[in-house]
Formats: sequence, C-alpha cells, structure tokens
Amino acid sequence: MLLAIDVGNTNTVLGLFEGETLRRRWRILTEHSRTADEYGVVLWNLTRMAGVEAGQIRGIVVSNVVPPLQAVIEGMCRETFGREPVVVGPGTRTGMPILSDNPREVGADRIANAVAAYERLQDASVVVDFGTATTFDVVSRRGEYLGGVIAPGVGISLEALFSRTARLQAVEFARPPRVIGRNTVHSIQSGVFFGYVAMVDGLVRRIQKELGETVKVLATGGFGESIAAESETIDEADEFLTLEGLRLIFERNREGTAHGRP
Repeated sequence: MLLAIDVGNTNTVLGLFEGETLRRRWRILTEHSRTADEYGVVLWNLTRMAGVEAGQIRGIVVSNVVPPLQAVIEGMCRETFGREPVVVGPGTRTGMPILSDNPREVGADRIANAVAAYERLQDASVVVDFGTATTFDVVSRRGEYLGGVIAPGVGISLEALFSRTARLQAVEFARPPRVIGRNTVHSIQSGVFFGYVAMVDGLVRRIQKELGETVKVLATGGFGESIAAESETIDEADEFLTLEGLRLIFERNREGTAHGRP
C-alpha cells in the first residue's frame, strides 16, 4: 500500500492507496512542535485502526509546505515505517513542465493538484484549492503548469475579522439562508461565504479571459464542496485531489529512485 502525506499549514491530509484506489483518508491538525516520534505514534495508530500493519506500507510520498517539518516528517517515515519517502520538490519527476519564473517557489501541493487535474481531464484546467490560502493553479492544454493566484484562505479571513473587531463574534463558515443578513451571524456568513463564491467566479472568469478559452475548473480542499455547490464556474469538487496527484507523482518516481529522489 502507498501512504500519501500532504502537510499543510493548518491541516495534514493522509491517504492510504491500494493500487489506484484511495482506501482510507484522514485529516489531522498540523502541529509545528511535534517530533518525529509523536507524528509516528499518530500515523501508526491511524493505519493500525484501518487494519494495516506498518510492514504493508510499501511506499510513502510527501508534499510539505512547512519547511521546519520536513526533517521531522522524513524521519518519521524512516523510523515508523522503515521507508524513504518520495518528497515532491525540485528534482522530482512530475511529468509536468513548470513555467513559473521560479519553479522552486511553487508549493508541492499545488504541483500535485495540477498533475492530478491534467491526468483526469487531459485538457486545460484551473484548480482552486481552499486551504490555509485559497490558490488557483492553471494548466495548459499541453499539460504545462502556467502559474496561478494566491488569496487569503477562508479561515484566515474569519480569524482576521474576529481578531480586529471588538463586537463581532466567531461564527461557523456556512451558507446563510439569504445574501442580506438579518442578524450579525448571518451577515458575517454572507460576507464570507458569498464573498468567496464571488471571488472564485470573478477570478476564474478573468483567468479564462486571459487564456482566451473556457476551461474546466476543479475545486479541492476542506471548503471546496460547499463553495462549488454555489459557484457558477466550478465544474467538479474533489476534496482529496491532492492525494491523487501525490499518488501519480510517486508512480512516476518509482523506477530508478534513490532515497526518494530520481
């Protein structure tokens, strides 16, 4: 089985693949102060609860956007599962040309999203990932990573609103019954929920205008499905698209790899 690990600033998403099938997936809090042993205990327990022994994990692939955790996660892979992980980064075979001015700046999770989107659609696309940041990644018809957009995430926006205002309380991110809120809670929910829907649709339309064509739009991340349900431009939502991209990248690096590098 393959263990895919996507370390984000807020959450770490884990997936167990049997062949091409995602058998189990988990979302845990990213703890910047955890040691390799502590992460090992968490993952060992999760896999055991799924009925999978450490020895059944034949490969591990990692994307990580939290640099201080890189050595921790790699150490956990070696110590808990006895595997050297394939780490998505410079030098990793992705099968996708990165046309950004500085490819090293592009987050590993964004590359995984783009790879998964092109494998699925075999066409130009935009992937909108609702994580700590809301990112838009654009893939050409030829399967090239063209670049994208980075905006504050839903959680960041809510935290900033509550921390910088004296009389507004924290509320759940949810679709309110109408755009015009009749109380403070619904007014905040309207501003955030419909505001993000409008931002996504507006940016996607601008991207498509710049490309000169209408392209498929995929949403992923924790808030992807709820926003996609209201969006006029998102065609499909897949919360675990990044994990699928990691699986594909792992497969492209299986042959001729040493220490998880091509």
